[in-house]
Amino acid sequence: MPEISSPVLWHGGDYNPDQWLDRPDILEQDLLLMQKAHVNCVSVGIFSWSLLEPEEGVFNFAWLDSVIDRLYAHGISVCLATPSGARPAWMAEKYPEVMRTDAQFVRRRFGGRHNHCLTSPVYREKVKRIDGRLAERYGKHPAVKLWHIGNEFGGYCYCDLCKKAFQEWLKEKYTTLDELNRRWWGAFWSHRYSRWEQIDPPSPLGETSNPSMQLDYARFMTAQCASFIREEREAIRPFSSLPVTVNMMWDFADYDYHTLAKEVDVISWDAYPYFTGASNLKTLAEACMNHDFMRSLKDAPFLMIESSPSKVNWHPVNHLKRPGMHLTSSLLAVFSGSDSVMYFQWRKGRGGSEAFHGAVMDHSGRDDTRVFRDVTEVGDALIRLSDLKAQPLEKAKVLIVSDTENRWACLNVQTGYQGKMDPILEAHRHHQALMQLGVRCDVKDMSEDTRLEDYDLVICPQLFMYREHFDKRLESYVRNGGCVFQTCFSGIVDGDDLAYLGTAPHGTAQVFGIRDPELDALYPEETITLRLATGESIPAMEICEYPEDVTADTVLGVYETDFCQSLPCFTLNHYGAGLAFYLAARVDTEALKTVYERIFRDVPVERTVDFPLPKDVVALSRGASTLIANLGAGTRLIKMTSPASDRLSGALLNESFALESGRCVVIARKQNG
Repeated sequence: MPEISSPVLWHGGDYNPDQWLDRPDILEQDLLLMQKAHVNCVSVGIFSWSLLEPEEGVFNFAWLDSVIDRLYAHGISVCLATPSGARPAWMAEKYPEVMRTDAQFVRRRFGGRHNHCLTSPVYREKVKRIDGRLAERYGKHPAVKLWHIGNEFGGYCYCDLCKKAFQEWLKEKYTTLDELNRRWWGAFWSHRYSRWEQIDPPSPLGETSNPSMQLDYARFMTAQCASFIREEREAIRPFSSLPVTVNMMWDFADYDYHTLAKEVDVISWDAYPYFTGASNLKTLAEACMNHDFMRSLKDAPFLMIESSPSKVNWHPVNHLKRPGMHLTSSLLAVFSGSDSVMYFQWRKGRGGSEAFHGAVMDHSGRDDTRVFRDVTEVGDALIRLSDLKAQPLEKAKVLIVSDTENRWACLNVQTGYQGKMDPILEAHRHHQALMQLGVRCDVKDMSEDTRLEDYDLVICPQLFMYREHFDKRLESYVRNGGCVFQTCFSGIVDGDDLAYLGTAPHGTAQVFGIRDPELDALYPEETITLRLATGESIPAMEICEYPEDVTADTVLGVYETDFCQSLPCFTLNHYGAGLAFYLAARVDTEALKTVYERIFRDVPVERTVDFPLPKDVVALSRGASTLIANLGAGTRLIKMTSPASDRLSGALLNESFALESGRCVVIARKQNG
């Protein structure tokens, strides 16, 4: 698999010189200021199709020749994009089929972006042609280091082309209508099909009551996106062997990124934390879980290919980063496994919907702004920490199982606490608790590619769907000495989103010693508490289970209120050579920290540092260095076991030192043993 040939951590971002071709003075200024800010790589050409091919078959590369040559002359590498993220007006006018059809079966008009049909043969043909021209011209240019395919793929199409392709996809999967009707539970409401042509995509105008169909349409749309990316990659390959990437997004559920990851060489994603105030622990912990997810897709470093150096323009409240937070949030990405800190975008445009999205260069064009100083500080830090690029990422020994298909099933389920059943919310709580305890995690799905045996502890938060024989793999893992922690609402349906018959959780009831739990949803004002064996009480929230039969050999907590009083809710079961923990109620992050401290008595795990982390302080390690960051609202006192030097400032840190809100330090890592 091709790899990026760069010995340094990348610093830069989206550069749109095509918006400034009438201002050569600005283009010249850009190059000088990029060098001042320690920018060494930029993404070019993402939305340039209307300039690259202003009329069908008429190509204009002269401006791009000049841009790439001048970037190279100034020591700046290029991540060259294919322009398929937004098509030109002439194409929509001449070939209406390239435009997406919405769930109301209405074809979109020209405008916006990401509104093209990934199934359209015409669109695929036009994309491959422009991709091939770009690759032939720039595939061996010394400045170009990476191909950026498309842009933030997302959304579904419901046109006749997609309908026909969906029917063919279903034929290949199920072979016969009898099999499809059986696995879609077609007897419900008399929804059996007698001809393939009767099957429409799920839509508010038609089928909304079949979660199995909705699940399959999400799988189909993922397959269409994957094949689209594959065709783009193959259009490049005759002329260039450079690696390819696509920019993925935050907690995105339209497509299964585990499938898309197989079509690219390098994982990259766009990180836009929603900063809400002085304390940003929850926000940045969620960002770090996404970093861990991206790293885990290929067990390799990834690229944070977009972020904002200040604010965005599309959050409900577009809050500025407070002093120190840009450096801290950027280094959290690097220490989670990113080989880059890159921005959208280098310079704010004068118009369009993103004219006020944060950028390195504001409309003022000045380099004496707080944002420019913050960006320069990050560039300097990446130079100081350049040795991290060559150091291998240490393998995490704790796994959080977070599966996109399980998420699709949970988002369609009609039970529990409506609007609160998304399992990614539960996974984030677990990740944040572990992060505060200094425990590094991988985040992977239930596919056969995920080797449970590689981990000391496997965490299964709300795995409503067991797919790909996951129950058998989980049972084998524990029986052979593994340790697992599972939470409520797990093991209920199979890979077709059909409820298992018999004892729940399916195939693992004997592993956990919990059988046939009854699911309850709590009103917002309702209070149910759990009393742990240690004497601590913690509140349940949103959903909880009441097991009918508990055979686990150790009860670690019971309900202490309501009709379920004294019923076990937190248990440990010895199964084979392994251990299985079960938590029957959803609890908040602070409570999960308490739960994990109890688990770690029986399952020792390595922690990032050998000293306690104060509230809201996190620590991440990469190579021989450790990042310590204060994500809380006030100054925190860090008490280490020995003095250390801060690699960012060169200052000597005493065993005890104060770390201000939003600030971070990087110290040499103390090796175990």
